Amino acid sequence: MSKTFVNGDQSHLTLILPLKSSRFRQVLEQLPPLTNNLFKAADAIDSIHYARFVALSEKTMLFLADFDGEFETLLRDLARHLGPMLDTIFEHVDNPPPSPLANNIEVFAAWAAGHHIDPIMSYSAYPGGTVHKIRSLAPDSGVSANAGLSEQFAFLMILPIKAHVFTITELLVHGAAGRLIAAMDDIGTVHFAHLVGLENNQLGFFTVYDGPCEEYVQGFAEKLGPIFDILCKFAIDPPPMPAARNVDALTRWVAAHNVTPIGFYAAYPGLRVHEVNALLGETLVARG
Repeated sequence: MSKTFVNGDQSHLTLILPLKSSRFRQVLEQLPPLTNNLFKAADAIDSIHYARFVALSEKTMLFLADFDGEFETLLRDLARHLGPMLDTIFEHVDNPPPSPLANNIEVFAAWAAGHHIDPIMSYSAYPGGTVHKIRSLAPDSGVSANAGLSEQFAFLMILPIKAHVFTITELLVHGAAGRLIAAMDDIGTVHFAHLVGLENNQLGFFTVYDGPCEEYVQGFAEKLGPIFDILCKFAIDPPPMPAARNVDALTRWVAAHNVTPIGFYAAYPGLRVHEVNALLGETLVARG
């Protein structure tokens, strides 16, 4: 099976859920009330930092997760703890694994491995920190991991790329991974990020960040601007460039290409990046 390690033992899951014809609206109606099951399951699993569902198109849903440990272990845990919810969703999925998932754990794990996309680039602000460790330290810090008002937000930007240069764009992103990681370190508010190639020549740039959004986009323009300017040369209907000199236009463009998550689970929603690193007693871990 595939593994997508970042640094240490943190990974990213991008699970493709291909929908049956004309089932998109039904999924949109059924999924939001079920997300509390995701939150309870993720708490019980105790290795998921963040998770969210994304409606990519009328024929595709995504399930995204940033997690600790082995890819196969997460899939088995999802089947055990989230099986009934996933069974409901899979009623609308084309060629799904057999149900109930709780009785078909290994088959589901194999199915999911075949529907997962490896990231082109991935990032963690605290690669040495596990969910269990962060949450166990949080009560002693005076900062509640369940503060109620989350300081963390999901950023789900979809970049449409010109078809004839999509492969070149993926190669450019891969080659610029070191610069992207250094830029996000400089921004200082990004918890996790990964960039993946999607259907119809699109790139998904998925991050979890500390708000507010305006400050994040400002930092994005200043620190990632030169790299983003290169990518936008291959994008369809890009924003004005350079990004660093057109922050207002970039903010509007990003908003137009940012997808709202369906349910957003955060294991420690009251903690910002610098607070997590303070809890762990470490600055940013050196990148390998």
